[in-house]
Amino acid sequence: MTRAWSACQGLIAGVTAALVVAGCGAEVLSTHDERVQVITTTGILADLARNVGGDRVNVESLVPDGADPHTYEPSLRDIRNVVYADLAFSNYMLLEEQSIIKALDANLAGDAPNVSLAEGAVKYAAEVIPLVENISLDTIWLGMRVRGTGQEYGATRASEVYLAGIDVEGPGDLMTYLTEAFGNPTVYVDSSDGFDPSNGYRDDTAILPPDAHTHMSWAFTEPGIYQLTMRASLAVTPESRPVSFGEQTFTFAVGVDPHSVPDMEGATILSSGHADVTVDIDEGELYLFADPHGGGDVNQEVYDPAETVIEVPNRALHDIPAESEFRFLGRPGEQVFQLPQAVLGKHVHGEIDPHLWQNVRNVISYVQLMRDTLIDVDPQGAREYRANANEYIEELEELDDYVRDTIAEIPEARRHLITTHDAFGYLGAAYEVQISGVVTPNPSTEPSLADRRRLTETIRNLEIPAVFLEPNLVARASTLTEVADAESVAVCTLYGDSFDDVVTNYVEMMRFNAESLNQCLSEPAERDE
Repeated sequence: MTRAWSACQGLIAGVTAALVVAGCGAEVLSTHDERVQVITTTGILADLARNVGGDRVNVESLVPDGADPHTYEPSLRDIRNVVYADLAFSNYMLLEEQSIIKALDANLAGDAPNVSLAEGAVKYAAEVIPLVENISLDTIWLGMRVRGTGQEYGATRASEVYLAGIDVEGPGDLMTYLTEAFGNPTVYVDSSDGFDPSNGYRDDTAILPPDAHTHMSWAFTEPGIYQLTMRASLAVTPESRPVSFGEQTFTFAVGVDPHSVPDMEGATILSSGHADVTVDIDEGELYLFADPHGGGDVNQEVYDPAETVIEVPNRALHDIPAESEFRFLGRPGEQVFQLPQAVLGKHVHGEIDPHLWQNVRNVISYVQLMRDTLIDVDPQGAREYRANANEYIEELEELDDYVRDTIAEIPEARRHLITTHDAFGYLGAAYEVQISGVVTPNPSTEPSLADRRRLTETIRNLEIPAVFLEPNLVARASTLTEVADAESVAVCTLYGDSFDDVVTNYVEMMRFNAESLNQCLSEPAERDE
């Protein structure tokens, strides 16, 4: 009680004093609970922790069932639960929304273990998969990236890196923005209203955690040569003075010959593949990190912005959507040159696919790490934790066999998964399912003819009988369901990040997923002639 109250008095800035008093005075289980108080970021991790901890632990999840850990914003009640925790488990590898990680790291008691399971489980033989994105665009995909961890400066996973636009020279306006999952744009750089140095250019700044990158759209209102100057800095903590990594100018040839840029004869032209405006917080540099051939993150190399031109060709002309949220681009129906966001939806991530639990063998590694952490926190419960973990691991080994055998019943030629969310790479690799399509629709830019055409052709060419939706992402699934209806294929359920009132624990989730795949993919599609 004393420790929890003391921690509650130390809540970080961002919660008003009145709310802090209300939160600390509220009745909570941990006030008089002698069990080990465990906070997790997701319901899946909470379920694992309850199976290992048994009656000796009280477990709460920050992200409620049915919510998306990629986008969930923590509440005051969540902050209070963190304050009272003796132990925290997150998945990390940039799975969770950064505000969740900041709330956890800033409010957890200093002596409470704070365990990143996806990283720590590697020591227990968990297998990780590099996140290589297959971007099928006919122009370059340009994102923003932070390379490195910044440990030299004392950076943590809760630190923030700022990439600020501070000046643009060119014949028109330049805007960078990110289209969120429900179609609403978040603008990061907008030269049409100028740049304000008095607030540190915060109105024109993208904020990323260390070792992460994000997708982005880049729009230009007129053809010609643009030069965008950006400044990079690292805020180790909210209170610390930012560490500056200097400025750099990036050149774009928009609708004109990229070889015609003055004073840049012989420059490298980036016109395809994957590239990022990148700040390296280990080396203290700002540069382009690119793979012109489109092989993915693992093949990117450093390019000097002073010797590189990014091409925005005439085929990048797009109509401005009619929705009012896009008026910052211009009048509806007018055209702008645009390098489109490769994967729609807010999607900040790292180099490793964080969804390890879709391979049951990885969850066994999570359980072993949880067991050992709980023993460190509560040595008197060691025997009980080991017994609980052993019993649960036996259940998970049976589950692994069941998932593998159930999916193996599907004819190999029909083991193709199309869904809305890129969360099933581990399931595919572990149980021999081909990930054949991922769609994150954007209502504000309908119709997306290229996306629909690719999806339709995939369904037809592979004779796919069903596509799959996650229950907590149904609201984003209009494109997938419309194409499925047009092609007369079934729409089935698959659980990725969250439980609901139908599936309430991890074992149920994986059994449901295996059975859903089996039932929906085993029979060939029955299409209308």
